[in-house]
Amino acid sequence: LRFPHLLLYSFEDNLAPTVQWLRDFGMDDLEVKKVIEQFPQLFGLSLDDNLKPKVQWLMDLGMGELQVKKVIAQYPQVLGLSLEKNLKPTVQWFQDLGLDDSR
Repeated sequence: LRFPHLLLYSFEDNLAPTVQWLRDFGMDDLEVKKVIEQFPQLFGLSLDDNLKPKVQWLMDLGMGELQVKKVIAQYPQVLGLSLEKNLKPTVQWFQDLGLDDSR
């Protein structure tokens, strides 16, 4: 087993719902596998308190579902970052510099 710490997570409470959420978001099995390999800590994050709000926040920034899916597939660690302490201040900093999605 490549990630033995995954055995500590509940199948019914963590593993299955998280994988299903990724699939429902449009990821195929290969993308799901890649996300898990790159960021197995994903299973320790709450769907309702962490994952869904972050995806909603990204979409509220103007990203479409396909763009958000691409971000998660390529950089799943973004889901482990704090919204309040990292993501929001970083985006605000870029906006303050005059950088936005049009550049």
